[in-house]
Amino acid sequence: MEFIYEPEFWVAVSFFIFIAVLAYLGIHKKVASALDARALRISKELEEARRLREEAEKLLVDYRRKLSDVVTEVDNIIALAAKQAEALAVETRQSLKEHIERRIKLAEVTIARAEMEAVRELRNDAVDVAIAAAQNLIAAKLTPDRAKKLVSESTKALKTLLQ
Repeated sequence: MEFIYEPEFWVAVSFFIFIAVLAYLGIHKKVASALDARALRISKELEEARRLREEAEKLLVDYRRKLSDVVTEVDNIIALAAKQAEALAVETRQSLKEHIERRIKLAEVTIARAEMEAVRELRNDAVDVAIAAAQNLIAAKLTPDRAKKLVSESTKALKTLLQ
């Protein structure tokens, strides 16, 4: 019975007494229920995490679909804008062409008027020069006898025309 004096023996005895007291008090049931509660809580958290993951995957699919729709809509808007820009460019080219044609016609009309005015002024100047030359020529070559003869011939011709 020497083992009674060994400290290891008393540690073992106190350990078994401690375990017996714990068993008597039902600590093992409390620990088991706490572990069960913790396992249940962890299970619920895992289920919630799965549910959240599924929702996140659904949202991801939904956002990808929406992104695809937006990309399609943007492509449509870009295509429409390109068509409208091309139509506007065609319309602008046509409008510019018509404007240039009107300006050319207006310039041609203005040039034609200027030419007619220049021709008229040239004719008037030619008539004025011809009249001055005729006056100078008449003054130089017309004698008083000749002038009387011309006046009388003109008067006779005018009388015959008026009758």
